Amino acid sequence: MAANGNGSYRYENNIHNDAALPDYPNGKHERFDDAADAERRHSIYEKQDRYQRLGWKKLTICLIVEAIALGSLSVPSAFASLGMVAGVIVSVGLGLIAIYTSYVVGQVKLKYPYVDHYADAVGLIWGRFGYELTGVLFVLLLVILVGSHVLTGTIAWIKIVNKLDICALGWGALSAVLLFALALPPTFSEFAILGYIDFVSILVAIGITIIATGVEASKQQGGLAAVPWTMWPPPDITFYKVFLSTTNIIFAYSFAVCQFSFMAEMHTPTDYVKSIWALGLAEIFIYTITGALIYAFVGPNVSSPAILSAPETVSRIAFGIALPVIFISGSINGTVCGRYIMGRAFSNSHIRYINNMKGWMVWIGLIAVITLIAWVIAEAVPFFNDLLGLISALFISGFTFYFPALFWFCLIKEGKWYRGWKNITLSILNTVVLMIGIIVLGCGTYAAVADILHEYSTGAVRGPFSCDSKAYISSS
Repeated sequence: MAANGNGSYRYENNIHNDAALPDYPNGKHERFDDAADAERRHSIYEKQDRYQRLGWKKLTICLIVEAIALGSLSVPSAFASLGMVAGVIVSVGLGLIAIYTSYVVGQVKLKYPYVDHYADAVGLIWGRFGYELTGVLFVLLLVILVGSHVLTGTIAWIKIVNKLDICALGWGALSAVLLFALALPPTFSEFAILGYIDFVSILVAIGITIIATGVEASKQQGGLAAVPWTMWPPPDITFYKVFLSTTNIIFAYSFAVCQFSFMAEMHTPTDYVKSIWALGLAEIFIYTITGALIYAFVGPNVSSPAILSAPETVSRIAFGIALPVIFISGSINGTVCGRYIMGRAFSNSHIRYINNMKGWMVWIGLIAVITLIAWVIAEAVPFFNDLLGLISALFISGFTFYFPALFWFCLIKEGKWYRGWKNITLSILNTVVLMIGIIVLGCGTYAAVADILHEYSTGAVRGPFSCDSKAYISSS
């Protein structure tokens, strides 16, 4: 740490940056006004060492846990709406854009190492308003994501147990308890151990689904050649259905949301480039192969998640294998949310480092509240999947697209945009990314609202806090 003239402190871990810290509210960045605080400052930063143990391999695992969940098995249904050609192009293209925007996010972290969460970075370009607004959006998105895994866990338990007379709220409560327990490890280095189980779980679940649907298709009359998949979008497809399918793929690549939070624990932040390339290429391969093969094996009636398209017994087995990824991938969102709130609420206190009884009591209570709110939202909102699509359109459009583009223009770019081929090329690229974000924001919001209205008009919406297990399966 080194003192600035205004009494604040900046980090000098791996990167030397002479920029003064922005004056965030609530003492976001610690301020020490006299030498009497030196001992307390030293004590606090000794405890912070525990949170600087994340290497690039563990960062990759954390990003995998956040990014590659059961939602990857919604990609085949997106291919069914887009057609094989557009599906592959969108899957690969959005994956490459996500790698680039995550690269920009990492560059912001390296240039401004005191940025710990996404809200801090937006605060650099939009001031206190941007900081507060993004903080609210960040927390809301993470809580909604935990809720989505409560709902997915409920569906998984119903399918595995296969007893529709059991109240679905019980499965939802069980899912919430598991998400709570798995979110308790406070550091991402400790959490990364669970990530290996998570990654193996989703790969095996995907593999079983691909093999099962392929075998089932080969048994039908005419074999694989008789499956009615198409190269192009179906002629009767509506605009909002196409865009909803596109947002499913966009959501699958939204690993930049928590990247600042993860990088804050890296001991060598410059290694992040290895992580985003490893994750990005793995995602592009997994999503494209999964989407193309299962769509080719099942055809336009493929379910979402695609596990539901496998034979009944295989589907139950695949859901059982996918349980770790459902709960581990969901719980990391609760951990990130909790860490952000702890950092804001206890910026100058040892409590934020969760290393004593008081810290652990606060942490456990906070994770419990986050999980409880997520469970209530998941059970109370009868059109939860469309709500998730709406939240994705409103928030992911920024976290993955237009915010990184704005970061480049406002924080990373050196010199005028038209000075040199590099600046011109990157200016054009970031303008395109910015436009994609705005299109996703507008069209995605329209598509989600249109689908909500369609679901209500067809009576496909389940009731809030419903015990009817069959309603959860049919609405999935």
